Amino acid sequence: MAFVVIIPARYASSRLPGKPLKDIAGLPMIQRVWQQACKSSASRVVIATDDGRIKSVAEAFGAEVCMTREDHVSGTDRLQEVASQLNLAEDQVVVNVQGDEPLIPPMVIDQVANNLSINEAAGVATLREAITLDDDLQNPNIVKVVASLSGFASYFSRAPIPWVRDRRLSEGCNAHRHIGIYAYRVAYLNRFVQWPVAPDEQAESLEQLRFLWNDVSIHVDDAIAEVPGGIDTEEDLKAISLLF
Repeated sequence: MAFVVIIPARYASSRLPGKPLKDIAGLPMIQRVWQQACKSSASRVVIATDDGRIKSVAEAFGAEVCMTREDHVSGTDRLQEVASQLNLAEDQVVVNVQGDEPLIPPMVIDQVANNLSINEAAGVATLREAITLDDDLQNPNIVKVVASLSGFASYFSRAPIPWVRDRRLSEGCNAHRHIGIYAYRVAYLNRFVQWPVAPDEQAESLEQLRFLWNDVSIHVDDAIAEVPGGIDTEEDLKAISLLF
């Protein structure tokens, strides 16, 4: 199974400007992410950026870099531009690894790529993990996902789904946090950028809902390793630096 990893890395971040270049134990964050991706089975790892500073740093540590436009509305749009620039075939599997997850386990990169490869009915694949805390279920910044018995997404939401009537987690609740790693077939990236923003997507501010709105199946699986959250603040940066 051959797949390509693309790591989007934007300089402009409202909460942590210049995030990809922030130092983590002597290395820029984007290098830490790239190193993890290179430990996966990917045939190619590409950093996608709209900023010359990130390009210079990434090329200095040996990464392949693709420059993209600055005006993309979503990360999926940016991914499609990269796939187009690289002339990737429509059946090529591409994995989007977030540029702010320096501890992403290589095995989950392989997992999501393999899941898409073996599930021919799916255009997209992603991962999830169980929610065990009531506060996490209620937190709109933690995206929840509900999937069918066969492993395909029914819906993604910032709301607490499935709705627990007494508003507390209980055994058998089956609540799951969506982990923001995706594998795509390039053909579906090409379709995505042609579709208008879906009503559910706009309401929830979740771009994956555009696929569901257009009847594209998204395969969902339990991650085989714990996936630490991304870095959004200086506090996150300090905490994760202690792990290196």
